[in-house]
Amino acid sequence: MAIPLDALVIPKYVNELVVPPVYFPFVVKSPFICEAIHKYSVDVTQFRQQILPKGFPRTTVWGYGGLIKDSTTGKIRFFRNSPGATFEAVRGVRIQVHWINCLFGRHLLPVDPTLHWADPNNMGMLMPPFRPFPPGYARAQKPVPIVPHLHGGESESVSDGHPDAWFTAGEKKRGMEFVTSRYTYYNSQEPTTLWYHDHVMGITRLNVLMGLAGFYVLRDPANPLDQPTSVLPRGKYEIPLAIQDRFFNTDGSFDFPKVGINPEIHPYWVPEFFGDTIMVNGKVWPNLNVERRQYRFRLLNGSNSRFYNLKFSNGMPFVQIGSDGGYLPTAVTLDELLIAPGERADLLVDFSILAPGSKIIIQNDASAPFPMGAPADPQTVGQIMQFTVLPGTPVPPPPLPPILNTITPLVPNSRKRTLTLVESMGPAGPIMVTLNGQQWAAPISELPRVGATEIWELVNLTMDAHPIHLHLVQFQVVNRQDFLVDNYTADWLALNGEPPYMFTPKVLPVKPYLANPPIGPAPNETGWKDTVQAFPGQVTRIIVRYAPQDAPTGTAPGTNLYPFDPTKGPGYVWHCHILDHEDNEMMRPYMVTP
Repeated sequence: MAIPLDALVIPKYVNELVVPPVYFPFVVKSPFICEAIHKYSVDVTQFRQQILPKGFPRTTVWGYGGLIKDSTTGKIRFFRNSPGATFEAVRGVRIQVHWINCLFGRHLLPVDPTLHWADPNNMGMLMPPFRPFPPGYARAQKPVPIVPHLHGGESESVSDGHPDAWFTAGEKKRGMEFVTSRYTYYNSQEPTTLWYHDHVMGITRLNVLMGLAGFYVLRDPANPLDQPTSVLPRGKYEIPLAIQDRFFNTDGSFDFPKVGINPEIHPYWVPEFFGDTIMVNGKVWPNLNVERRQYRFRLLNGSNSRFYNLKFSNGMPFVQIGSDGGYLPTAVTLDELLIAPGERADLLVDFSILAPGSKIIIQNDASAPFPMGAPADPQTVGQIMQFTVLPGTPVPPPPLPPILNTITPLVPNSRKRTLTLVESMGPAGPIMVTLNGQQWAAPISELPRVGATEIWELVNLTMDAHPIHLHLVQFQVVNRQDFLVDNYTADWLALNGEPPYMFTPKVLPVKPYLANPPIGPAPNETGWKDTVQAFPGQVTRIIVRYAPQDAPTGTAPGTNLYPFDPTKGPGYVWHCHILDHEDNEMMRPYMVTP
């Protein structure tokens, strides 16, 4: 029987940070297409990895594997790790990735077949009684489906990682929306930090927790900030950082809840997973030795549910230059950063001002659930990683250009959508969370036209903040505004009845319930976003255009400017990026129409 490992016995800052290497492509020149195509083959396997410090057992993980160029020898070799290697993509150069499922065994975490899930054995959504895990429901544990999603990518829907486009090992079983495991990424959007992760219906939280995530960096040779002469740090001074929380057992394995909060309804599902240990790039509480100069950190909150409010232990400021969809209009100086699951932040940190031998820690004080949950334990999840400043002559950073990016505000030319975020409660807490009260299987109600620009109002009726993510598009944050939650909720329920719904609910305009003036986006939210923090008691407004980022102002509904047809294929989804919510109905399909 697995015994939980006390996080307080794990020594901190003895692990050295690991920087993921870069996948090595095959470059193919097609006789039919006048461009070079970079091709990759990436598999998903189970293996053991030293995540805890040496002296502790290794951890069984799932990870991505592919070819890399060894930075020491220069030779091409196979690399397998969690998180996976990084894709380095070039704007305007499309790539093709063959994703290969090599998970031939059983799922190591409890698959809950009472949820709407991939169900490769056609069990249907089971009803209790509760069966303790392990072994749980044996036919739900094998085979293991996967489907990769490039988060933030402007992708055709057959390559987007639709949750019903899953496939098992050898593609012996495939989801109803499966078309191919060979994905094309066009890389036509602005340079930015994207990431790839698994996205299977009903078990995304399990597959990502087992390790299925990695970075995807898109660069633009035409952008001065991405050129070799850029003022931004490059090479060993540019480092991706994926922050994730976990529980461990004494045998090194991941520990995950084995009993749900309402086990008579969902035997294993819990509303949010919050671990007591922090990993960065697959190492627990690592240290990074840094020179006395500026570094660029591409930060990802890759956790299942945990928000982080990050700051340095010495209080020093740092600079944010980019968000989910690319460079911000101007650099923003911060002394703390709130980042939700799925969000990215492109940061500059100047260590030249610190004395040699200085040790500073990234701290976290975000409550869990955010914002009204338990405070972060300062001895465990209140600490993220450490930086140790090496001896050497300080190198002051060069000045940044006053304008990093020109972002033209979007102007709506189509409908406004008012959409609610709702919890359905059971005897001991939530039994599901929904978007607009609708379950996944309800008829599709979001059918935007290609080229259209819409306002979305996200009306949060719950007590938690939700990171809402839209596939295909990068959008802009308009504002947030307080509203009379209890009044609106009562009237909305009176209008539509108790959720969940298998129909499209009637719209209740939020305007009569508004309180206080709207609050504009924070300076570091004024760039392109694909994931937005929707806070409790507030209406969060975003403006969404179903066109590429660089589409001209005034693009008309019905105009397709993507290098592919987004109206074809299985379509897209929008969802909460708290993966435990996404896996239990807080995800909805949407289709782009001509």
